[in-house]
Amino acid sequence: MRRDRIDLSRLPVTVQLNVSARARRFTLRLGPPGEDAVLTLPPGVPRIEAERFLERHVGWLERALARQPQGVAVAPGCLLPVGGAAVVIVVRDGPRRAPRLEGGCLVLAGAEAAGPRIAAWLRERAREALVPAVHDHAARLGRSVRGVALRDTRSRWGSCSSAGRISFSWRLAMAPPEVLDYVAAHEAAHLAEMNHGPRFWALVERLRPDHRAEREWLRREGRALHAYRFD
Repeated sequence: MRRDRIDLSRLPVTVQLNVSARARRFTLRLGPPGEDAVLTLPPGVPRIEAERFLERHVGWLERALARQPQGVAVAPGCLLPVGGAAVVIVVRDGPRRAPRLEGGCLVLAGAEAAGPRIAAWLRERAREALVPAVHDHAARLGRSVRGVALRDTRSRWGSCSSAGRISFSWRLAMAPPEVLDYVAAHEAAHLAEMNHGPRFWALVERLRPDHRAEREWLRREGRALHAYRFD
């Protein structure tokens, strides 16, 4: 896989070229705020063809950038979604203490930067919800999970390997609980069907009859979860 970049003088974004042996066509996607857009293309395509493709699709990038939520630095006083509900980050004086929810606030104590501590806390919340959920859904299908990892993935909310190892984005902790459970069901269904064909969706329907609403929530709101920066 070869990586290269193209600067677009008309736009405040750089396009990363991702040459993939699995690609059969050009695929352009916009990354999270502050990150590159990505153009995936098959091997052997001349750079000039990638540049011409981008010139033809610069209007799409402009519209996508206009719709993109602005980056939000996670710091005292900002609003952060937790479990689908917005809470205010509050930092108090005193000995270091783990973040905790108090009413409509997420309260921390201690002098360390809030962002990394909150990211670690969200990761643990995601783990506590997703690990038992995916094991439960897998058991309902007569399958087993070989391992679960939590990452800050950008292109997908979850993934399942042929070996039965499942990965989730910990940013799902910011989404409503039913959305987390849908993603857990989605990946558990991949233990039986490593595709998105009719039999796969029948399994998802069996596990989460309301999955269409949850898929729509991710389509509509998911990009905003990647706007939060936990530096």
